[in-house]
Amino acid sequence: MPYVNIQITREGATPEQKAELIKGATELLVRVLNKNPATTFVIIDEVDTDNWGVAGQSVTVLRWQEQFTSGVPAGIPA
Repeated sequence: MPYVNIQITREGATPEQKAELIKGATELLVRVLNKNPATTFVIIDEVDTDNWGVAGQSVTVLRWQEQFTSGVPAGIPA
């Protein structure tokens, strides 16, 4: 009974994207390990960027710094 936990930052992954992740992870386990898809569990956890850190800083701070130094106003994709 495989259990896959996918953690992503909460930044608007669509239901279609999440469904594709679930389907893809399940298909990978079926193909590589011959697991039964009926007993394969895939869980997607969405984490606020304030609660996800890398290089000693939260993703929120890193994204803000990136936008500030690139001159791109917050909320506008680069």
